[in-house]
Amino acid sequence: MKLLVSAPINALSFGNVSVNILRELHKKSIDLVFFPIGDKAELEAYDKIDSEFIKYLQSATNSRYEKIDKNTPSLKLWHIFGSETRYVKNQSLFTFHEVSEVTTIEKNLLSLQDSIFVSSNYTKNIFELNGVKNVTYVPLGFDNDFHITNKNYLQDKIHFGILGKFESRKNTARIIKTWLKLFGNKPEYQLSCAITNPFLDKARFQNELLKVLEGKQYNNLNFVPYMQTNSEVNDYLNSIDIDLGGLSGAEGWNLPSFNVTALGKWSVVINATAHKDWATKDNSILIEPSSLKDCYDDVFFKKGQSFNQGQFFDISDEEMENAILKSVSYAKKPNPEGLKLQKQFTYEKTVETILCAISSQM
Repeated sequence: MKLLVSAPINALSFGNVSVNILRELHKKSIDLVFFPIGDKAELEAYDKIDSEFIKYLQSATNSRYEKIDKNTPSLKLWHIFGSETRYVKNQSLFTFHEVSEVTTIEKNLLSLQDSIFVSSNYTKNIFELNGVKNVTYVPLGFDNDFHITNKNYLQDKIHFGILGKFESRKNTARIIKTWLKLFGNKPEYQLSCAITNPFLDKARFQNELLKVLEGKQYNNLNFVPYMQTNSEVNDYLNSIDIDLGGLSGAEGWNLPSFNVTALGKWSVVINATAHKDWATKDNSILIEPSSLKDCYDDVFFKKGQSFNQGQFFDISDEEMENAILKSVSYAKKPNPEGLKLQKQFTYEKTVETILCAISSQM
């Protein structure tokens, strides 16, 4: 089968998903025509990547203008806004959408696609309620760059972690403030934050962190420097006992919390959006959302713009405190149901579903 793919290759979520999907296409010997989104494919973070895959991707990129054909089916992994451009006649879009609404322009852009793939049943339902057709739920998979290390990390402490973007949607500032209120400067607890936000300039990001700290110093709060490779991320995921990134109000999948749970750790998870597709009462510390809040943060979710409008799920400060306190009893305990996620959700299954859907349209 010949397939044109347009996708970003980098260390961010879209890039991570793209790399894993492309790896599976390589394993299946798909005749690939590849158009990278962005100036180039950034593979530096993927230090476990196979050299034959790199050759496959380079060849598919270098020969793309020779091999492109208007009748070749295509798959684009990208945001709704920006999905309107295409290289060939038929295009399927794989996208993430976390908010509760679909704007008129978003609906129009989605209607241009021959089919749409989304990684949560929540998104599928939101799209269909707004009249979007040909939507298929395609769950993501466990990233095989990650594995259990069996190393001993911080045995004398309960180690909490947050990995991902610093933003309002993910409740990052609230989570850190709540944790500090409960455990700040208590030596038996540690919080390691591997957080960033490419949409914030350095000065604003540092100012946001200073607001969280409120002028105080904490000897058990660690801001982890940017991790350059998946091997470093793997060590980080294995080191924590309790993940707090699942306290996000809306997710397209939540790769960090999913991967850490699949490694047999525990994540505190708001039972909403994509979390409901993989987090259960047996593999996660679930907390039910109690309200909704507007999504606007004046960064990526700006009120009145033509995309990313609506609400996220939310919990009260007291509910967040209680959930974090509850998680302490799970620290250092095995999570056998979490480990099962590695086989339940694989990128092989992801790609098989995508290829089957695209083939049915040919």
